[in-house]
Amino acid sequence: MTPSPPFSERLELATDLIDVFELVKSAVSNCTGKCRGGLMLGLANLGGGLDGFIGAFFPVNTNIIVMNSLPLARIQTTDPDLFKPYVFHILLHEYVHTLGITDEAEARAPVARISLETFGADHPVTDLARNMTRYLPKLVYPIYGWKPAEKYEIDLIRGFDRSSASSYIW
Repeated sequence: MTPSPPFSERLELATDLIDVFELVKSAVSNCTGKCRGGLMLGLANLGGGLDGFIGAFFPVNTNIIVMNSLPLARIQTTDPDLFKPYVFHILLHEYVHTLGITDEAEARAPVARISLETFGADHPVTDLARNMTRYLPKLVYPIYGWKPAEKYEIDLIRGFDRSSASSYIW
């Protein structure tokens, strides 16, 4: 049996958010032995400015991760090579939440450890886990005081968490 290519190569070959999430689940399973299926991903403009932003959130006791579409659009124009590492980092952080670590500060340690074990010390995924704030200029639009609307639409990503879904579930 031929061994799988390294995660860095597999991340480069990922074509969409779904592919990246499958790598997240694989990395978590390899490093912790834990997994969770049946998740959905939604994209919504959650806003953001130079003072910070929410990359994504996981409402406890649900099966959805809601990812902020604003930094995704921004990073495509400022540093497209950072897009997949950023997506991996954000989805990893939220996936750790789905496994029961709901505290933000507590979630950072396993995210950093899994990133290091999976990609090594010099990979952008690991660097994002160590210090995401240095990437803020590439992730947010420099509009002071911009906030999202009180209501926002969530666009669900069809086929997310495909390895957990039976073939008869659409």
